Amino acid sequence: MNFRRFKRPHGLLILTLAVLAVTASLGLTGRTKRTKTIRLCDSQSKITIENFNGPLPEAEARKVARALMQQYQARKAAEARKQPDPHTRRERMIWDRELKKMVAEGYRLFHNWKALGGTIGVSCDMCHPNAANTHPQTYPKFQKQLKRVGLLRDMINWCLENTMEAPPLPENDPRMKALEAYIHWANRGTKFEPGRH
Repeated sequence: MNFRRFKRPHGLLILTLAVLAVTASLGLTGRTKRTKTIRLCDSQSKITIENFNGPLPEAEARKVARALMQQYQARKAAEARKQPDPHTRRERMIWDRELKKMVAEGYRLFHNWKALGGTIGVSCDMCHPNAANTHPQTYPKFQKQLKRVGLLRDMINWCLENTMEAPPLPENDPRMKALEAYIHWANRGTKFEPGRH
């Protein structure tokens, strides 16, 4: 195209209109619209939205969430009709074995101040025999020692630092997970009461 032959102002106007037409046809004007797939946490229930253009308005987002849950519940109901217990005996054995291993490791740590880095010879079980008086079912709650709302792991670290004089455990430390597993296991069957003192 020879742009020199366009005379002002008609030439510029025609050129501008041509550029806008090409841009619009390529979807380059405004925000680019695209296809977006939204998934439920089960990774199977999903909805695809055509021409997604940024965050959904709240009413639309609620519709999507309801549709995802309906999809999930329908699939679960169909699975239950086919097979009352969707898990195989082998799966349950593996899960049970892995949980028991973690609980056993938590028990070992609960009774071993050295494994937790303690420096004064006091272990968790000396104040809490059989994980008694740990109240895992009451967390989260405001904890006076912390001066804030805390989780069970926050109090485990408080005890490590202040009673056992040990370094705190990072959140993802396998020892923290094992301690929590043992404490919950030892207190199984208790009523779930977050916030109770």
